[in-house]
Amino acid sequence: MKQFQFNYVNDTSFVRELRKLAQWRKTMITSAVLFQIYSQTVERDKLRKVCDLITQEMPDALYMGCSTNGNILNGEFSKYDIAVTCTVCEYPNTKMALKQFILTPETEVSVTDEVISYVDSNPWVKAVEMLVVIRGLSMTGFCDRLDKLRDDVLVFGGGAFVPDFGDNACAFSSEKGYMDRGVVFLFIGGDDLHIDNTYITGWKPLGRELNVTRAKGVYLNELDNKPAFDTYYRYLNIKNDEHFFTNTLEFPFVYDHNGITILRAPVASLPDGSLEMTADIKENVKARIAYGDPWTILESVRSGAEGIRAFQPEVIHVFSCAARRTFWGEDEVSKETIPFQTLAPTSGFYTSGEFLRSDGHVNQHNVTLVVAAMREGELLGDYNDSFEMKEESFSGKVSMINRLATFIEAATEELEEANAKLAKMAVTDALTGLYNRGEIQRQISSGIKKGNTVSLVMLDLDNFKSVNDTFGHKEGDNVIRGISSIMTDTLASMTENGRAGRWGGEEFMILLENEDANKAEDVAEKIRKTFSEAEFPSCGKRTVSIGLTKVKSGESADAAVMRADNALYEAKDTGKNKVVVY
Repeated sequence: MKQFQFNYVNDTSFVRELRKLAQWRKTMITSAVLFQIYSQTVERDKLRKVCDLITQEMPDALYMGCSTNGNILNGEFSKYDIAVTCTVCEYPNTKMALKQFILTPETEVSVTDEVISYVDSNPWVKAVEMLVVIRGLSMTGFCDRLDKLRDDVLVFGGGAFVPDFGDNACAFSSEKGYMDRGVVFLFIGGDDLHIDNTYITGWKPLGRELNVTRAKGVYLNELDNKPAFDTYYRYLNIKNDEHFFTNTLEFPFVYDHNGITILRAPVASLPDGSLEMTADIKENVKARIAYGDPWTILESVRSGAEGIRAFQPEVIHVFSCAARRTFWGEDEVSKETIPFQTLAPTSGFYTSGEFLRSDGHVNQHNVTLVVAAMREGELLGDYNDSFEMKEESFSGKVSMINRLATFIEAATEELEEANAKLAKMAVTDALTGLYNRGEIQRQISSGIKKGNTVSLVMLDLDNFKSVNDTFGHKEGDNVIRGISSIMTDTLASMTENGRAGRWGGEEFMILLENEDANKAEDVAEKIRKTFSEAEFPSCGKRTVSIGLTKVKSGESADAAVMRADNALYEAKDTGKNKVVVY
């Protein structure tokens, strides 16, 4: 498989390139030939001229293309309006076929049904590449129906776009020509053709998790019971005006969908604060705003390129979101695509959305780089050494973003650590590190509601007031920490189903779940005996009284706690330093 890439400058130079290519083919054994045309212009006459020249000079070739937000040629952003690639297959059983349809909500079902039927009746198909005019469509049903394709068929592609983010995109092919509401499918396969793909993001979650509290179809109405737009205004000061789309491109939502993490950017904000997406979003999804981190992006590129390198590609197609071009800027956007060019000829375009099948599901992505690699023939030798990328530096806007990303990451880690400490403080006793009364009560109620076998062990230090009065509160704290440590160690050594909490003052509670009565009594007795043998610096040896009970079926937590308390006070009233079981 060979790929030839060139920019369209004018008719004369284009015909010269086509004739060189045709002459080369005469000296080689070739099979399928495909031209792919990526255009930043939607001028129908200009595009028709390019297509006519291809048909004139190479009548047996297929062609497909679309309008774009920018073109990628030889792994770099191309400054020319039209980029052309020609992929020539060299194995006789490699096949390619095109289908093109008008795509609207009314034709969605018939289009996907015909694609599935074609693949089912052509077992040679290994992958489907598609160019889609997304404008105004929810792609959810379209993608969901393509899930029915044969499990072994890969799907990848991109949404047509234009440089000014307008809505006049187009797709075209040698099958049915120019369409401003259409989709082109390329079917490719054969015994000797091998295809691999991956996707790269590099965007990181920013801020707290948000709950989708109201949504219908492509409309995200509310997050945390507030208009969804408020999130962009509050955290990023993005206004609900004509610039909303371009201002939010670099700050998509990140959430889990079909078992993977995806990014989705809104395409519009409505007067009521609802956001219009390009795919449906369900209620109760947990989402966060995401931001681009240059180093994370390049590390993701390195990892993705290393995997593709092991595949030994001959051709690489990339579908990169227009938001990534906006994020990097024209001077630095090629940093994330040039590494693939070092592996094989790399071409593609900047899209309005990216498509990739993962674990059987066709997903629409945003702000993502989808990579599809192809090769004819088997692997040659071993490629075990790692893929190396040159050390990158950043300038201008990206340099500032990189510093801000570093600051955000460090500040987020500190905030998460602080929140974790606060969360722990909310449920633990400061002196002992055991659960506090509120938390151990909650866990008792939870265990009972779940229908678990629950035993309660209630403890009270004997004659503790005399320790404080005679030896001071410091020694009293030593004794409290001592019994707490003994409880923790005993539970750790005897059961995986026990938790201890400080009930108040010198009283403690142990919750045992799914343990029989004998085990609960053994635990209580071990704590009592170990504590009675412990020696404290000033007050010497002390003792503890313990009450134990098993929760009855249908019994409330309060009733069970009361019975444990009664058992405890029987232990104290009958001599102390003992375990009483009710």
